[in-house]
Amino acid sequence: MKKSNDVIAIIGPTATGKSDFAIKLALELGTEIISADSRLVYKDFNIGTAKPSFDDLKKVKHYCIDIVSPIEDFSVSDFKQFANVAMSKIFEDNKLPIVVGGTGFYIKSLLEGLDIPKVEADEEFRKKMKSIAQSKGNEYLFEILRKKDPVIAEKLHFNDVFRVIRALEVMEKLKIPMSNAQKIVKPNFNVIYIFLDTADRSYLYERINKRVDLMLELGLVDEVKNLIEKYGKTLSLLKTLGYKEVCGYLDKEFSFNEMKELIQKNTRNFAKRQLTWFRSVDKANVFCIDKLTQDEIFYKVKEKCLSTIL
Repeated sequence: MKKSNDVIAIIGPTATGKSDFAIKLALELGTEIISADSRLVYKDFNIGTAKPSFDDLKKVKHYCIDIVSPIEDFSVSDFKQFANVAMSKIFEDNKLPIVVGGTGFYIKSLLEGLDIPKVEADEEFRKKMKSIAQSKGNEYLFEILRKKDPVIAEKLHFNDVFRVIRALEVMEKLKIPMSNAQKIVKPNFNVIYIFLDTADRSYLYERINKRVDLMLELGLVDEVKNLIEKYGKTLSLLKTLGYKEVCGYLDKEFSFNEMKELIQKNTRNFAKRQLTWFRSVDKANVFCIDKLTQDEIFYKVKEKCLSTIL
């Protein structure tokens, strides 16, 4: 029998079919989905984020999608607030929440109780840090963080400039390392993790390459043009995978083919970081999409993972 604190979390790297699987499962269980994707919160970010289609959003109620404008700042603390409200509503309706997404920080914040104080953006500080990164290199800026907060630095890549700057910004405001400001307040959730992975990394990379091809065919470049016309070159646009590379192409920094190859390369690197994060999740039920069909995974999830709560 389902308890009031049971939650299903579908995790894994980009291009493993998490959204489609979540929708299939939600329809089967008659429940709703909470998106844990830091890009899907933005309105008009559609093609480049592989946002669920209008028809899919009609089939299953989704939360934490299209909730802020690209000109607005949105933090993990904001996500946690929105997601907890959604979680409460789904529980009140006696349904089983399905959390799905590839943003590990959002997953950990919501389901494992990672708590970070809300710190407002300081645009002047960010400009200063960006200037350092541009003039002296990303690794130089990362080294500043590593010396001040090695615990947080261990979890980041030096090219993840936005999060490096954010960690320094939090430290600047709170006067303590970000790792000291973070705390775990364990929520009372019984989480069933369903981890969609691949046994062969090259299979995942091929899916990523094809997905980028499809996004470009569907009109990613035009989508970016429309976003720039409507909102300008916002920070959310310039820090989003796929969109930032198209901005470079529109600024004639590289050719169309160079842009495509760069998106594919950066997405593959992003997937590596996601895998590192999600493979550290304890008690995750791992299913390889290159070994099993979606229907086979679906059957095994119902048989192995949900039999004790349904």
